[in-house]
Amino acid sequence: MKQCIACGMPMKNPEDFAMGDSTKDYCRYCCRPDGSMQSYEEKLFSLTNFIIKTQGLEENVAATAAKSMMAKLPAWKAKASI
Repeated sequence: MKQCIACGMPMKNPEDFAMGDSTKDYCRYCCRPDGSMQSYEEKLFSLTNFIIKTQGLEENVAATAAKSMMAKLPAWKAKASI
């Protein structure tokens, strides 16, 4: 089982992968409509909103949590050290 490099989601089934392509390293939630991976800023925005929606945190707290989570993922490690 692969894990999304951009959000950490487990990818077991073809529909979990971006565009249903199991050769991709990122999931359907981390891709743009054309199949390319979202940018750091796009993912930070969507993950922040996901945390607000699911955990009820305030935006600034959710953004801090999202940045912390993303810093541990392969797609964003270099971005976190900037």
